[in-house]
Amino acid sequence: MTGPLDGGAHDGRDPDEPAAFLRIPAPRTAPDDMTEAERPPAPESSRTPEPHEAPEPRQAPGARETPPVAQPLPPAEPLSHKVLMSLLGAWALSACSGEETMLVEAHLTECAPCADEALRLRDAVGLLHADGNLDLDPLLRSRVLERALGRRPARIPVPGWAAPYDAETARLDALLRDIGDAEWHAPVRLKWYEDEGAASRRTTVAGVIGHLMTVDGLVATSLGLDDPLGSDAAASAHPTERTESFWRAAKPPPTRTVHEPWREQSHTLIRTVSFAGRGVAELSVSYGFFALPLRDALLDRAFECWVHGADIAEAVDYPYKPPTGGHLHEMIDLATRLLPAALAIRRRSGLATPARELVTAGSPGRSLHLEIEGAGGGDWFIALDSPAAVGSRERTVAHVALDGVEFCQLVAGRVSPEDAAAGQDGDRVAIRDVLFAAATMSRL
Repeated sequence: MTGPLDGGAHDGRDPDEPAAFLRIPAPRTAPDDMTEAERPPAPESSRTPEPHEAPEPRQAPGARETPPVAQPLPPAEPLSHKVLMSLLGAWALSACSGEETMLVEAHLTECAPCADEALRLRDAVGLLHADGNLDLDPLLRSRVLERALGRRPARIPVPGWAAPYDAETARLDALLRDIGDAEWHAPVRLKWYEDEGAASRRTTVAGVIGHLMTVDGLVATSLGLDDPLGSDAAASAHPTERTESFWRAAKPPPTRTVHEPWREQSHTLIRTVSFAGRGVAELSVSYGFFALPLRDALLDRAFECWVHGADIAEAVDYPYKPPTGGHLHEMIDLATRLLPAALAIRRRSGLATPARELVTAGSPGRSLHLEIEGAGGGDWFIALDSPAAVGSRERTVAHVALDGVEFCQLVAGRVSPEDAAAGQDGDRVAIRDVLFAAATMSRL
């Protein structure tokens, strides 16, 4: 019986040879150090090929192994419309697999709603580029609001003559909702023109809204609504006196809490005139030293809302555009209708040259041709000799050309008469009298 130390018959040793002369095999050479002659033959594969299979060809020693040939992918299975629609976001971000991309793009050629949605998503992805500015366009909100106001039908039809007031209060409300608490205390300087020079008053954003609310109260009381100053102030119909009264009573100074009462008052005014019917447009609204029919009073309030909205926007560095062309045209028309009366007031005070002709009511007299350019533009003929006279193209003695927004800034006291006219021709005295009369129509 042979043991493990005997080596056994398999090692080729004579069994009778003593154990002391056992031979220990020398260390084997590493395969990488072997020569081709020393390298043992590669073992045959133990796998027996199937009868129908051809034997695999043997490769020469040292030959590089041939990679397997890629098999074509099976055709993609169609997905439901709901699943493909859910992949549109990932497709827009280029996050789909190759198979999903192929299926989505094939679907987009057949489904118009999904194609439109895919284009919108791909455009939105453009805003996510790291090298782009992610800040929204500061005019975006104004454009969206303007478009919404122009296209969304109101549940209660608003009279056309009240539309400028509705639009301007909505624009100012959007501005106020965007500013922070601290900005309500930002200083604002209100400007107007008195006699021969400019005047101003310093307040805050909250103070401006309080001013708008108290003067709008004149329209509210004419409609039988509550006065924001209370019943004790009902006797005061002068806008400046009402504003001063509000500012004195506001202890401490007004804050953003004045926003909601002002906006609620404007909503109430719009609802009231919308339900009141046609006759309400001619209702008289007293401003103390003059009166206007309700249709003109709301247009005046729209004008002042825009002007003071621009004052606030300048104070808080907020973009604020002028009114639409149609509303701007109505505001300019109101100012031109009031100009002859303003000129007559200056004449009675000795601040303008006397009238050169005596004309009866409705008769044509001398006139100044006011040409307004740009948005809201047109041609107006201002009677020079009497508020009751009719401006006539045939009796024109002077011609003034102004931009529409610049004319409104003149009427609001934001531009001086000397700097306002872009073009002048004709009677210089008449031109000066009309421009100064337009400036003195401004007030606090």
